This record gives sequence, structure tokens and C-alpha cells, in this order.
Amino acid sequence: MSGHSKWATIKRKKGALDAKRGKLFTKLIKEITVAARMGGGDPNGNPRLRKAVDDAKGNAMPADTIKRAIQRGTGEIEGVTYEEILYEGTGPGGSLFLVEIMTDNKNRTVAEIRKVFERHNGALAAGGAAQWAFDRKGIIALAKEAATEDQLMEIVADAGGDDYSDQGEEWQILAPVASLDPVVKALEDAKIAVKSYSPGYVPKNKKTVTGRDAELCLNLAEALDDHDDTQNVYSDFDVPEEELAKLEG
Repeated sequence: MSGHSKWATIKRKKGALDAKRGKLFTKLIKEITVAARMGGGDPNGNPRLRKAVDDAKGNAMPADTIKRAIQRGTGEIEGVTYEEILYEGTGPGGSLFLVEIMTDNKNRTVAEIRKVFERHNGALAAGGAAQWAFDRKGIIALAKEAATEDQLMEIVADAGGDDYSDQGEEWQILAPVASLDPVVKALEDAKIAVKSYSPGYVPKNKKTVTGRDAELCLNLAEALDDHDDTQNVYSDFDVPEEELAKLEG
């Protein structure tokens, strides 16, 4: 789930402690394989594959593992065929969820994702039930110290980005999906390090949840993200800082 919601910060801290490297590698391998299948095995001519390979290298994935994932995607060696699916669902407090999945067994995965929703006071919904509440955007994250607000203001406007915002520990830049690579290149040309970038979903409006609903929403988001076939989770809920402090305490 990309930085627009505070629960992502909790997840990152927890993930650092848990060191779930095996699960992360599985996600990255799937993304490399699908990217190579769809756009070819040359990262220089396939932006999606280039990003996937950069992410894998950034997480210390061995070069041989990356190479085999690309070869499985291009068909040079035999491998599993993954299908990309977007599941939609509802959660506590009227929250809405989108779950990006890569699976080699759609029937198994849909049953398991449905159970995750049900265990956490949510429900898997029909297509269109949640997606209407989100915009498809390119999402870029930068460390706070990587750039000043004046730098971002100029670069984002000149490169075709939509907006930038202060997310506490980092800057977040939003751009049309078609402008994602040009904005990233403009940042890199300005010697501004990019932490992460990808197409994703941004809620048009956020729903504030408190108390038990806040706890349930956080638990649902984490459970969905922990599923082996999940690539990304997006939601429109927002938990106030004071509520987070209570839950962390």
C-alpha cells in the first residue's frame, strides 16, 4: 500500500522488524516475470521490468534469481504463468479496499481473499464496488531530506506531475500514469534520490476511522498485504495520529 495512508508507515516499521525477505522476494519475482512476459526481457525497452529489476537489486536479490525470473517471463525457461487480478472489497467504518493480486490459481486465491475480508469485518465485493472511489495515478516517494519544496514545485510542474505532498517522513508526488517515468527521470537528472515509484490507486476522499473501526481496518489491511498472492493493497481509510498512538501503546 503506497504512502497515502498512515497505516503504511506502521507496516514498514513492522516489516523491518519481521524481515520478511522471503515473502518480499516472492512478490518481486512475480512482478519481474509478468513484466518480462508482457513487455519483453530487455529492461532498457521495458519500463515496468526496469523498475522491477531495480526494486529487486535494491533488496539485495541475487543476479541469478533476477535472470531466471526474466527468462521464465520470456519463455526461455519453463515456469508458472501468473494472472493479474484486482479485487475490490469493503471494510469496517465504510472503508473501501483494492487488492492487486498475482496468482497461478484464481479459484484458490479468491476464496482465500474472501476469508481474509470476512475474518476482519469486511466483505469481498463485485467489480466496481470500490474502484470508483480511487484515481489511478503514478505514485513517487522521496526521503524528506532528498529535496526542498521549491525543488519539487519546479520539477513536478515541468515534468508533467500533478501534485506533491508532505507525508511526514517523506514527500509523495502524484502524476498521471503516463507521466510517471518522465517525472522520475527529471528527479534523477536533478540528483534527487527516489525511494520508490509505481502506478497505484489514490483515494479521492479519505474516511476517518477511530476506536475499534481503526483497529479493524489496520488489521484487515495488514492481513490482506500478508497474503502470498498480494502485490499491493490500497484503502481510503485514515487513522488520526492520536488513534495510532493509542493502538501502538
